[in-house]
Amino acid sequence: MNADQYKDLENQYGLNLYAKRDAVIVRGEGATVFDTEGRAYIDCAAGISVANAGHCHPDIVAAMQQQAAQLTVVANTLYNDRRAELLQRLIETAPTGLNRAYLCNSGSEAIEAALKFARLATGRTDFVTAMRGFHGRTMGAVSATFTKKYRDPFAPLIPGFSYVPLNKIEKLDAAITENTAAVLLELVQGEGGVNIADAQYIAAARQLCNDRGALLIIDEIQTGLCRTGKFFACEHYDLQPDMVTVAKALASGIPIGATLLNDKINVDPGLHGTTFGGNPMACAAAIATLDVMKNEDLAAKAHGTGEYFEQRLAEKPLAQVRELRRRGLMIGIELKSKVQPILEQLMARGVIALPAGATVLRLLPPLIIERDQIDTVINHLHELLA
Repeated sequence: MNADQYKDLENQYGLNLYAKRDAVIVRGEGATVFDTEGRAYIDCAAGISVANAGHCHPDIVAAMQQQAAQLTVVANTLYNDRRAELLQRLIETAPTGLNRAYLCNSGSEAIEAALKFARLATGRTDFVTAMRGFHGRTMGAVSATFTKKYRDPFAPLIPGFSYVPLNKIEKLDAAITENTAAVLLELVQGEGGVNIADAQYIAAARQLCNDRGALLIIDEIQTGLCRTGKFFACEHYDLQPDMVTVAKALASGIPIGATLLNDKINVDPGLHGTTFGGNPMACAAAIATLDVMKNEDLAAKAHGTGEYFEQRLAEKPLAQVRELRRRGLMIGIELKSKVQPILEQLMARGVIALPAGATVLRLLPPLIIERDQIDTVINHLHELLA
């Protein structure tokens, strides 16, 4: 089949929930993906911060191939070697104080579990989240998400959610009540514009939760696993949350999510569960991914390459740029106009990038991206944003 035939099949038989780019991607290697015509694209989306270790890393591919020939599924009512090993690895790398994990299939599922666990642990019903935050599209996760276009078509949603501006301590203080089960925050708001939380704000959130008996949940679905220059973004803040949600990059594209939690949270058997969560295939991919992240020091690469990107971008005046916001290789370039035309022009030049709202260009390349590929992206940005 040719590219047009594949597009026709998706359009005919798929539920079209996404504005599609005009390319059929069939192969990936490192920070590059290829379409049906063999054209190469520098992937500055990485599946929305999924391919942190790069596309088709040979060590991760080998681990998946080996596991596929050995065992792909086992019920969670039985023990499993890969699951046990992954749980240990996750807790060994998690922020201090988190000592157990619930394995599931996605970021939204990890958020759903965190919301349920918080209600169980506290006996309370309400949640405080941040404006411009994004936590997923399932009913609990979308209830926690501020943006009205995601929420309003599905109203009435789960009650008890309130939204406060990021980095406004007094607003957060006023929102946390005796009914608040948890505060749920991103340390860098990805979908909301690559907005970075202030250290004082996060310290205040931790203290307010302590003082009022609420839990602090940190959504690291996009920021975790080396993206921000640390293994977890919590490390930038010396933060000890009660729960952390992770997904996206954890298994390099194999669906997986996890809710990491401390001793305040206890859930009796039967109150929550999953069929596919913690399956051997996903766990094997995640173990290999964590090994690559550690052995190749991808957190340090994200830090260094992110600094290089910012320095190179600043070499020329960019009249269309209002502000650059960056933590590691999580980059937001706020423009003075709509971002969509720039995304289309980048795509035509062989660079895949993302929006983060109407005016923010978001770049989330694989953390193994080479400097010459960064140079190519910078050259295009200098031309398009001047």
